[in-house]
Order: sequence, then C-alpha cells, then structure tokens
Amino acid sequence: MTKVHPHATAAEEPPRPESPRAGGGRAAAEATVLTVWRKSLLFNGNGFTVFDSKGHLVFRVDNYSSGSRDCIVLMDAAGKPLLTIRRKKLSLGEHWRIYDGEEAINPRFAVKKKHTGLLHSKGLARVTPCASGTESRLAYDAEGSYSRRCCAIYDSRRRQLAEIQKKESAQGISLGLDVFRLVVEPELDAAFAMAMVILLEQMFGSRGSLLRG
Repeated sequence: MTKVHPHATAAEEPPRPESPRAGGGRAAAEATVLTVWRKSLLFNGNGFTVFDSKGHLVFRVDNYSSGSRDCIVLMDAAGKPLLTIRRKKLSLGEHWRIYDGEEAINPRFAVKKKHTGLLHSKGLARVTPCASGTESRLAYDAEGSYSRRCCAIYDSRRRQLAEIQKKESAQGISLGLDVFRLVVEPELDAAFAMAMVILLEQMFGSRGSLLRG
C-alpha cells in the first residue's frame, strides 16, 4: 500500500475543540486539509488515524474493546479524549450524541441519520445542538455519498463547512476508500468534523467499521 504520511508521531497536541460555529476562535483563513486513514495505527485494526498536511498525527480512534460498540472516543495525537460519540439506546432509527471528553452526561450535539431511500435524496444526517439558547438555533446537515467518499457538511445557511473527498497518491493512483481527504473550513472545528466522519462511517460504512465489525 502507498505510504499515507511519513510522520506518525504524537509530538504535538492540537488545540481543544471549539464550538462548531462561525467565529469559533480560529485565526487561520485557509481551510484545513486532513488525510484520514481508516485504520488504527496502534492495533492494526478498526479505527481511524488522521494526519495534517505536513504528515503529523492529529487525531486517532482506537477500538480497544469489542464491548464498547456503542461508544467511540476521538482522541488527539497524545491520546487525550476530545469528543465521545455515544449511540442513543431504545430509539427508533439511528440517533447519536456527541459529548465533550469522555463525559456521559450533558451532550453537546444530537445526530440523527436521515432516510436515504427517498428519490433524489442526498441527505445523510442532521446535527442539532442539545444546549438551549442561541446555539440551539444552529443546525448542520451532511449530504452526498459517504460510500463514495463524496459528501459535505452544511450549516443552516447552506454554507459548505467541510467536505470528504477521495485521495490519490503523488503518482495519481487512487488510494481506495480507506484513505481519503477531509477539508475543513475555518468556521468549523476540525475535531467536530472528524466526529461527523466517524458517525457517517457507522451509519453508511462497510461491515468492517467500528460498530459493524
């Protein structure tokens, strides 16, 4: 397999994720381009390993235990929990919650899988904040085709804030479905965008995904 990135070390710790809304404290004006590898770097199994444009490890997801199929932890390069994704039990359809760190109470966001059987439907998932107040009016939609690695996240104003794209090697060879790009605009937090990638994998990925294995 083509080498994904040369620097897979946990030397630098990325900033703590901010709320995914415009003006979230990010000074950079350019989009963040990440390479997502659908593989656990440590355990050679199910998970994700995410690199920045310089080849440095940014995020990781390691499936330590088969007994935690309804709970997935997104960590930074040093192994610090950033966000935890938990499946809501006893609910119709697929409903998920996103929590800070490893918390199990006071979720930040609720995520619901959309029905894709409708004719010409591009909707994949809808994200709504759990907190009351101004933030509660925000909403995010994932649309497109995750199975083809061609989808995007939009806010309530239909601005595209993140995109999942296929990735090719320097020689123009497709790296398949296990290696792809995640492009995140400055208005959206990269950790939140990666949490959405994890959720789309659980909803629309192959049987080799974390929850489907």
